[in-house]
Amino acid sequence: MTAPEPAQATEERLLVEAAQRDPARFADLYEIHFERVYAFIARRVRDRNMAEDLTSEVFHKALSGLGKYEWRGAPFSAWLIRIAAHAIADQFRRSARETPSVEDPPEPSAAPDLDAIERDARLFRLVRELPLDQRHVVYQRFVEERSIREVAQQLGRSEGAVKQLQLRALRSLKARMEGADA
Repeated sequence: MTAPEPAQATEERLLVEAAQRDPARFADLYEIHFERVYAFIARRVRDRNMAEDLTSEVFHKALSGLGKYEWRGAPFSAWLIRIAAHAIADQFRRSARETPSVEDPPEPSAAPDLDAIERDARLFRLVRELPLDQRHVVYQRFVEERSIREVAQQLGRSEGAVKQLQLRALRSLKARMEGADA
């Protein structure tokens, strides 16, 4: 993730200041940064429910602490990622107390792979833009890890139809991801 262009930085700063004055305006920041924060967390916890819970926690903490946030020229997302890293570490510590065999938590100070976060966030946005049937297939196959047969039964389609929907969706995502990288 590169630093925002000057115009983007100015716009983002204005959004932050507006949200500091009126917490209802935080929704704009949430919309802009949701995929990025979710992608960062999902890469680390590998459990969809936990990733969703932690993402919610991050935005709740961000909203609660927004009055103390000071603009220093860095992207607002850097602050959110730092909150996310601490939330993940806290979650691992809580899990370790409950289940001693849980692996060590990731270091919150470790530099995140910002390019990977951006790529994942872009992929999440592109999946949301797929036609509804393709989006359902991708979600069930790769998020819920269901078999072709299970997805076909769920959607009331043949297995061949589900395979076609999956193929079209993956081709579309690949082309759009490659197009975005160019």
